[in-house]
Amino acid sequence: MSQRTANADEKVDRQALILEAVVSLLSRHGISGLSMRAVAREAGVALGLVNYYYADKISLIRAALRRIEEEDVAMVEPDPAKSPDERLRTALRRVAGPEYLTTEYLSRRLQLWALAHAHEDFAAINTEAQNRYRAGLAALIRAARPELSAAECKRRALDIVVLQNGMWLTALLGLDRASIRRSVARCEEIALAD
Repeated sequence: MSQRTANADEKVDRQALILEAVVSLLSRHGISGLSMRAVAREAGVALGLVNYYYADKISLIRAALRRIEEEDVAMVEPDPAKSPDERLRTALRRVAGPEYLTTEYLSRRLQLWALAHAHEDFAAINTEAQNRYRAGLAALIRAARPELSAAECKRRALDIVVLQNGMWLTALLGLDRASIRRSVARCEEIALAD
């Protein structure tokens, strides 16, 4: 590996540490608990490094939101090794995975929704992320049920997102695993209905 490649990998790793620190701080303390200094401390890097990569708190949050957007869209990425029905079922079940039903993740999700009201840039990123997720979900539905119109696939995707968001919110209140399984089954019914 060349020195240039090693430096690029190190840069990405440091930026990933910084963005993970942003997400962690947001989930625990919200936007009021986020400062450049707090991010540096949480990431275990020098404050100057945070300032080198990000001009201010807004640009730092923007970058973290973009990272989360990519994680959300990955949830509906189709697995080419599976049939269209199984691709859809996998995506629908993924949101109820144990990594998403943690207090930290659910708190992060709430903070992200709140951020959409804190700054117009954050609202735009949140809207774009939601649109990309719904479009990915609609594409999975369309592949599994090609007889449905594009409009019907979009409507079903929106209904599923509402149900998924409700499942995440109520999971914070101690929703039991049986209820979660029923919610996922209901999402599958909506998506795959003839």
